[in-house]
Amino acid sequence: MASAWITMFATLLLAFVNGTKDEVHTSPSVRVHTSTPVVALGSPVTASCIIRDDCPLIKGAVWHLNHIVWHLNQRLIPSSPAVANESGRTSAAANESGWISTVLYSVANQSGWNSTVFIPSFTDTKGYLTCCVLHTFPCQIVGAVEIRAGFPPTAPQNLSCLTNLTKPETLSCQWDPGQDTHLPTQYTLYTEIRDLPESNTYMLPPGVHRYKIPRTGFVLFSEIEIYVKAVNALGQATSTPLLLEPMESAKFDPPKVLKVQAEPNRYGCLRLSWGLSEQQAWVTTVTLEVRLKTANSKQWSEEPVPVQRLMRQRPMEVCRLLHGTEYHIQIRVRYQQSPWSEWSNSNTAVTLERAPTGRLNSWMKVSGEQRHKSLSLHLFWKPSKQFRANGKILSYVVSRQRQPLKKGQLCITLDSHCVFQLPRGARKVFLSAGNAAGTSSPTEVEVFQHRALAAVSDVNVLPHDERSLLVQWTSIHSSSVTGYVVVWRPLWKMDPSLILFDHIDRNQSSTLISESIEPYNPYEISVYPKYKDGIGLPQTVEAYSRQKAPSAAPDLRVREILHSRIELTWEEIPLCQRNGIVQSYQIFYWDEQGNTKVVTAELEKRRVVLRELDRSSSYKAFIMVSTGGGSLNGSEVTLKTEPMDDLAIILIVISSGVGLSLLIIISVLVCFSTHERLKMCFWPKIPDPANSSIKRWNTLDSMQDTPPVEDMQESSLVYLSNLSLLDLPKKGLEKRGGEITDDPWCRCSDTSDLGESICGSPHALSPSYIGSHQHSVPYATVVFDSPYSIQPPSQSHAYLRSESTQPLLEEDLEEPSSPKEYQNVPVHGTSGEQVSFRECLNDGPERGELCILWDDFPLLRALAMNDVRSQT
Repeated sequence: MASAWITMFATLLLAFVNGTKDEVHTSPSVRVHTSTPVVALGSPVTASCIIRDDCPLIKGAVWHLNHIVWHLNQRLIPSSPAVANESGRTSAAANESGWISTVLYSVANQSGWNSTVFIPSFTDTKGYLTCCVLHTFPCQIVGAVEIRAGFPPTAPQNLSCLTNLTKPETLSCQWDPGQDTHLPTQYTLYTEIRDLPESNTYMLPPGVHRYKIPRTGFVLFSEIEIYVKAVNALGQATSTPLLLEPMESAKFDPPKVLKVQAEPNRYGCLRLSWGLSEQQAWVTTVTLEVRLKTANSKQWSEEPVPVQRLMRQRPMEVCRLLHGTEYHIQIRVRYQQSPWSEWSNSNTAVTLERAPTGRLNSWMKVSGEQRHKSLSLHLFWKPSKQFRANGKILSYVVSRQRQPLKKGQLCITLDSHCVFQLPRGARKVFLSAGNAAGTSSPTEVEVFQHRALAAVSDVNVLPHDERSLLVQWTSIHSSSVTGYVVVWRPLWKMDPSLILFDHIDRNQSSTLISESIEPYNPYEISVYPKYKDGIGLPQTVEAYSRQKAPSAAPDLRVREILHSRIELTWEEIPLCQRNGIVQSYQIFYWDEQGNTKVVTAELEKRRVVLRELDRSSSYKAFIMVSTGGGSLNGSEVTLKTEPMDDLAIILIVISSGVGLSLLIIISVLVCFSTHERLKMCFWPKIPDPANSSIKRWNTLDSMQDTPPVEDMQESSLVYLSNLSLLDLPKKGLEKRGGEITDDPWCRCSDTSDLGESICGSPHALSPSYIGSHQHSVPYATVVFDSPYSIQPPSQSHAYLRSESTQPLLEEDLEEPSSPKEYQNVPVHGTSGEQVSFRECLNDGPERGELCILWDDFPLLRALAMNDVRSQT
């Protein structure tokens, strides 16, 4: 039994190693086979496993139909229990992987078991289907078969052949096999020479898609037909035939440029000598192509110069080149329509020189104060599109005359700029370039002084790409504007030769500048308007074509440390390390507990003060600088605030005590002081019209008849107003229309000072009134036509409204008649009768009455005036 097992396993292992195709015979008692070992991918597959009764695995064992199982690449193909009897009836189980059928058979005195598996779609490109017997655990493999799946071959595509003329000469062909077939595919190359009855077949190993036909298999100048056939187990396909002449598909070795020189007396032409390689020197006629570039250029000419059907070793000529220019030259060759060879080595030559032609573009900056007799000019220039140097420029000459004579020369230089002096009245200079062959025609440059003319507005610079900037501005709508000048220079270098400019048409409002623009570097860009009579003011901006984070961050430095604040400063980042426009400086700091705060500093000051810090505490801080392209953190620094010393504490306590004591003393003095002026500073008296009183007016001669002061005053009253008495001299009266005018309004112009004459001079003011009421506020002035001491008064009195600025209480204004006790106060006239006040009417005052203009004195409606006659 054991020997049978060993024999069966050895046979099965050998079958797998040898790549058994359609069936595996593990023993004479077991056979596994399939209808075909190669199928199309996705096709159905059927396999059978036949086990005879004399198989040692089932001999003497209790056998059941479900003891036979199938595996595909070690994956079990499941089945349901099946039953069969001696009559040959079958039981089948179907599932998504397939179905298995097991039957009991009897043929030619032999009986056994036949198990068949059906897989509806075989999706593995390569699989092993095994038959197992579940006699022991695990199941025993009794047979297996290998099945491969794939696609039939497609016709090879893009068949091409290239002739190699380098010995050994070969014709190399290659093609595209197309879709992967997943099956071994055999490719065969067939050739047939048309002029000779000769054909050749070249078989290639599987997976090889190129072949070199030896020199014996083709003729250089005879057509040959070539095609490829692909064959595998599922079919075959043939490519489209290729018909060619091997010489037309030959790729030459790179030729050699032997010598290049300028043609004598032929401006702009070069003569070129060349040759083929030694192994291809037998070729007599080829097509040649030339490419050139100037010495200061990095790119070759876009369109090479073709030269058709050139004989071998014959020199060629290249013309229409720039005068006096050094050129690098390369060539390549081919035969008719064959592929081009690689470019040859490079050789150089210089064309003949001529005098420069064309004009130079210029830009002039004028400086000089008005009091100076001369101007300082800085002139910049560059070649225009029409300018041709026609050789190596030896000098640029700026002259005051059109002919650059030595007497009128202002400067001679090889640079693209120069500085010189001119008299203030000069209007133009002339610029010319010279080489070894001559001097160009002079370019006239007008001297425009920079004046305070209108500038352009809204200048904006945007990055176009890493090496160009788009400059935009708002045009000036004026007929005197002739154009614009855009000037730019790198900010990190001060070399004037790096200043560049461009002239823009007056109808344009934008331009793209790319000359000498590099990323991460700052540029100053200015836009000048050009007028007919001068250059306007510039508008300047700073710009980057691309920004990124700064290359270095500034170092924080401590400027001042106190007990609760720290002042930090730092230096400005160098221009070459900014890599963009600095947008912010931020200081991050935190204490020992990790409480973090951020302070944003002003860009111009480059300083910041950290406030509200704890005394005698440690802090850590760093600075973060940000640009339009990123941010960078600086190094971390440690800070420590100072403790408050004892002297500072003592000073604070003393200062607080002294201040509090002074406050208390001042408060006590103000509250309990009897000084009237001091009290008036803190508690001024607010006049109350309701407490106004009538005052007596006495002359100096009748003081003895004046009632006592206590009789004239009421202690409970606060004086708001008083009346002042004025005498007007008679000589002040004026005649108007032959009549004397007594109206004081016609004679006086100033009524702003109460208690004084309306005309500006004080008259008889009652001394008693002055002495007793020096702090009262005048309210009205009474004016007499004649001295009030004359008996009797010849005219009635006139009352003038006061222009007092003293505020009146609202309640008094609303109730002007509130002091009722002062109404109808009796006044004694000259004869002792009682005189009363009344409103002036058209009939004039009667005896014993005084007329008052109440409309002019609304507050006097509640007052009465006591006119005391002088006692002689």
